[in-house]
Amino acid sequence: MANKFFTLVLHTHLPYVINHGNWPHGMDWLYEAAAESYLPLLDVFYRLSQEGYEPSVSISFTPVLSDQLASQSFKNGFKKYLLMKIEAAEKDRFYFEKSGQRELAHLAVFWSHWYEKQFEAFVYRWQEDLIAAFRQLQNEGKIEILTSAATHAYLPLLSQDSSLRLQMRVGKVVYEHYFERSPKGFWLPECAYRPGYLWSKPVGNSSPMWRPAIDVILKEIGFNYFLVDLPLLRASEVKGVYFDRFPALKKLWEKSFNHRRTGKKIELSPYFPYFSEPSGLAFFARDDRTGHQVWSSSSGYPGDGWYLEFHKKNFPGGLRYWRVTANNLDLGEKEIYQPDKAKLRLESQATHFVSLLFDILKETEEGVIASFYDTELFGHWWFEGPEWLYFVIKNLASSPIQLEKTSACLEKIKPKLSISLPEGSWGSGGFHWLWLNEDTVWIWEKIYWLEEETLKLKRKQLKAEPRLWVQLFREKLLLESSDWPFLISTWTARDYAENRAALHYERARTLINWIKRDSELSLDESKLLTCWENEDGLFSKLSMEIDLYD
Repeated sequence: MANKFFTLVLHTHLPYVINHGNWPHGMDWLYEAAAESYLPLLDVFYRLSQEGYEPSVSISFTPVLSDQLASQSFKNGFKKYLLMKIEAAEKDRFYFEKSGQRELAHLAVFWSHWYEKQFEAFVYRWQEDLIAAFRQLQNEGKIEILTSAATHAYLPLLSQDSSLRLQMRVGKVVYEHYFERSPKGFWLPECAYRPGYLWSKPVGNSSPMWRPAIDVILKEIGFNYFLVDLPLLRASEVKGVYFDRFPALKKLWEKSFNHRRTGKKIELSPYFPYFSEPSGLAFFARDDRTGHQVWSSSSGYPGDGWYLEFHKKNFPGGLRYWRVTANNLDLGEKEIYQPDKAKLRLESQATHFVSLLFDILKETEEGVIASFYDTELFGHWWFEGPEWLYFVIKNLASSPIQLEKTSACLEKIKPKLSISLPEGSWGSGGFHWLWLNEDTVWIWEKIYWLEEETLKLKRKQLKAEPRLWVQLFREKLLLESSDWPFLISTWTARDYAENRAALHYERARTLINWIKRDSELSLDESKLLTCWENEDGLFSKLSMEIDLYD
């Protein structure tokens, strides 16, 4: 199996939350992900390296997340968060001991030691610089780091090519700043893709205009490959559930379907890289068998009854003391978590996963299994996930299948076919409805208005007051984040997302009015601008280096 590979891609992203709330929505999202996923994964990667194993994982960092992890606000707040968790564990221990709940008291000690370990790793081992820790791994050839769009915009629905280029260029510049090299791979936010065709806005009235395929712009900016979901490769006719209620969405789907491959249908294997037409840029498609085995909380590994239950927390500290037990049980019926029993499940499931990889590729002479996961699955949603990954990587070292970084797989197995990809994403239904529906259409109306208004501004107007145009494009990038419509559609943080989208739109609108007025700001306006720069100050070290126009 010298030419049989497994490439694991972790996608690491959180929206911009600094200065925009803590709990239940805001900075705590970032703190949880750092404590439960980023630090444990760093520990796994470095431990493997010290033991003589190559992690060889590919991991993307969105620019907006990289910028947050590098900020002093995150570093200061994260230390306080970890100390707060240690204190919460001590308070829980005292209460459990006093009430005679010895097993839970023992678990409280477990959490106290666990968070102490994360605090020591962050402060002393990594010197409060997670980006530098991942950068070192890449510099040593242990992992590969990908980039993505600046604020994780849902690219197929942006109405201007200049908006796509800005999202991608910022992704490249921010990556080069933090990782000190040019990126090779680009993670399409939500794995969302659009081919080239005569495109009309799905919201409002507009004349059709030619839009190049997304990968054409990616190649223009200098990327080598991107990633898509399996239905796009197989051109499966998957449809969202909102077509009858949202006619514009159905029209957009029909347009994309008219540009799919014609002629005899070929069942394309997901186990090879391909070239995308017309750009010639390489891409990989996500494998669904390995994806389901690790993603699924019901039939996959995370649903094992001995693993930590994600949804049940002890308040006010928010620590988890119960195990999955069984997926069909109410939270009140969950049994107490036993870390030692959970550990016993990891190695056998890692062995099973490696055998699954073998079964998939055993009948082919060569191939690449590409598995994509959100980084937060490992540790945050599935607490035992990082240690499971540790055993998988160790087992692969003695298996016929080679774990390899994604760009290295491209060097070893060259694409042989060019494919015209259809439109779609990895959202429910395989299309755009999760981000564009009757509950989120207002966001796209505001995005489209802002795209058009920024194009009308004269270059000399923007150059006259750099602070104004820099802040304007910050607010524009933040409004375009795919997180806001996603959180609204899934009802996971609906009010927070609605408020954030409205806030960035109103700030951008005010900035445009100030620019058009072409006069000095009043004292109050200047103070307001300073406030916005402090609250929405992403890419502050880079904003003057990025050409905001084509």
